[in-house]
Amino acid sequence: MIKISKIYYSYGAKPCLENISLDLEDGKIYGLLGENGVGKTTLLTLLCGLKPVQSGAIKVDGSVPYKREPVFLASQFYLPDEVAAFEAKAITFAHDKGIFWPEYSEETFLEIMKIFEMDPQQKMNQMSAGQLKKTWISFALACRTKYLYLDEPTNGLDIPSKAQFRKAMMSYTREDSVIVISTHQVKDLENLIDPIIILDNQDVLLNASVEEITSKLYFDYGTTLNPDSLYSEQVPGGFIQVYPNTTGEESKVNVEALFNTVHKHKELIKGIFSHE
Repeated sequence: MIKISKIYYSYGAKPCLENISLDLEDGKIYGLLGENGVGKTTLLTLLCGLKPVQSGAIKVDGSVPYKREPVFLASQFYLPDEVAAFEAKAITFAHDKGIFWPEYSEETFLEIMKIFEMDPQQKMNQMSAGQLKKTWISFALACRTKYLYLDEPTNGLDIPSKAQFRKAMMSYTREDSVIVISTHQVKDLENLIDPIIILDNQDVLLNASVEEITSKLYFDYGTTLNPDSLYSEQVPGGFIQVYPNTTGEESKVNVEALFNTVHKHKELIKGIFSHE
């Protein structure tokens, strides 16, 4: 479990994260959403210990990430948006680097590369950007860490590869893992991420499961505007609109509409989802 308590981080005089608190539970794939510049990537680098918090605290199963203790490092993997192209075959890279993660499985690496229709004998510095990203995703999942942080993992992937990514994520992650995926590509991942976190520089606007979201908000795909709509958008054939769920009816979350609803009604949404 990860406990984030009132953390603060700034770049010079400009605060990036202020007073952010979150609990991240085992066995869940969190979608980390937010506008550009709200600190999503910064938060991931704080979680994996690449930067120290300037105030507040982060504890990962009791460990302080920035201490970068060997046992802690072996339990986590951070995959940034931009990845390195080593002058080595993919299988050689994975074999040489996998020794740093005790649960790394070369068999798993090869299986995921097969899902991505990738040649493990291909040199990484001769791959396209999408091929390189798929190789790194294969390696990250093959390390089978409890904590996995992915920053924009579907950037650079074509349409078939995005489906392959979802298949690999569902098939090759540990049941007890805490996975945090920072993304702007919400349509690529909306059937994968649960719970959903929406971050602001100075606040966590939302941290809720899909079940809780649909119990409190109704996502309507109809032709008539509801006067109680918190957000509406015209789409072919009608509207997608979001309004308070007062009847207990089930609906399917539209993550883009949810995101826009939250940013249009920050304080109202925080009140609706308050657990106090």
